[in-house]
Amino acid sequence: MNGGFSQARLGRMHSVMAGYVERGEVPGIVTLVYRRGEVHAEALGTLTIGGVPVRRDSIFRIASMTKPVIAAAAMILVEECRLRLDDPVDSLLPELADRRVLRRLDGPVDDTVQANRPITLRDLLTFRLGFGAVMAPRGTYPIQQAIAEAGLEPSPTPPAVTPDEWMKRLGQLPLLHQPGEGWLYHTGSDILGVLIARASGQGLEAFLKERLFDPLGMKETGFHVPAAQADRLSAAYARDPETGGLRVFDDPQDSAWTQPPVFASGGGGLVSTADDYLAFCRMLLGRGRLGRERILSRSAVELMTADHLTAEQKETARPFFGGHSGWGFGGAVSLRCTELWQTPGRFGWDGGFGTSGYTDPQEDLVGILLTQRMMESPRGPRVFTDFWTSVYQAIED
Repeated sequence: MNGGFSQARLGRMHSVMAGYVERGEVPGIVTLVYRRGEVHAEALGTLTIGGVPVRRDSIFRIASMTKPVIAAAAMILVEECRLRLDDPVDSLLPELADRRVLRRLDGPVDDTVQANRPITLRDLLTFRLGFGAVMAPRGTYPIQQAIAEAGLEPSPTPPAVTPDEWMKRLGQLPLLHQPGEGWLYHTGSDILGVLIARASGQGLEAFLKERLFDPLGMKETGFHVPAAQADRLSAAYARDPETGGLRVFDDPQDSAWTQPPVFASGGGGLVSTADDYLAFCRMLLGRGRLGRERILSRSAVELMTADHLTAEQKETARPFFGGHSGWGFGGAVSLRCTELWQTPGRFGWDGGFGTSGYTDPQEDLVGILLTQRMMESPRGPRVFTDFWTSVYQAIED
């Protein structure tokens, strides 16, 4: 096969990625690049500091790379006319009916007005429902304290309460802006997971397994790692602010991901492998089809991967989009080329535990990076930048 890669330049990518392991910046890395049917994958370093080597089939927490998967699952139900993009979600999510909205973000939590309209599925998919992560230092606004006290802050770990209890708490708080008016990160995907479960009459993981994972051959993807496979799960590390080194955030020996979760988080709960996530990305690259399996229509994928935000909404979310991207359903969409890798139409997302996965239809390309070092801001770390630079500089044709 000829994927149009330079072997010498793929060697350059190896050297750059190996440098991160050798310097101790990340314990281990899996890189995978697919183009025109050709796959180049490499595993470097160790699963835990001083532990066993990383393998191509090692399991990583993919965090917010879960979001495009959940969006695809929602679109399956849209195509079956069991959900509709512009219908209110109140019938299945009565906790979101009759919303109140803060008059001002910095105002008292009880200083509200009536929502102009109900929340729709499209609002959830585009993160314009009016609720999500507040990008300000903790304690800046009263609503932040209320969200924290309710246990609804976006977190690297899944919520510790049942979906019904979580939705009940959510329904007791006001929205931060009117439905459709602004973009707020994360919470829409967790709500989507609850909506999918209620609309399908199945648990979220059961629905994903039946409609996405099994048809695509994603045998290692789920909301927890079975006991028999626990030795393949990587550790998760965060930077220690005192030493500048790495400290364990989640140990595979007693990981939150070795037991089925109380709340299957559509916003960030999945674990997966490089090849499993490649199957999902190749389905999107194939406009809804992988091999003989059609998961979505071409039209559904095109809708998912179009930019749905206004210029003002993108500007207020600039830490996420950097002036070069927009947001589709569950992931970012590149709009203009300001870096080597920002081909217009490229789509995907990153994961807060140190992962990145994007699909580029123009180049017939998928790239996946899996590490165990947690992100420290919405802007991707240098290892992301260097991975994507290395992928695109290796294209030869």
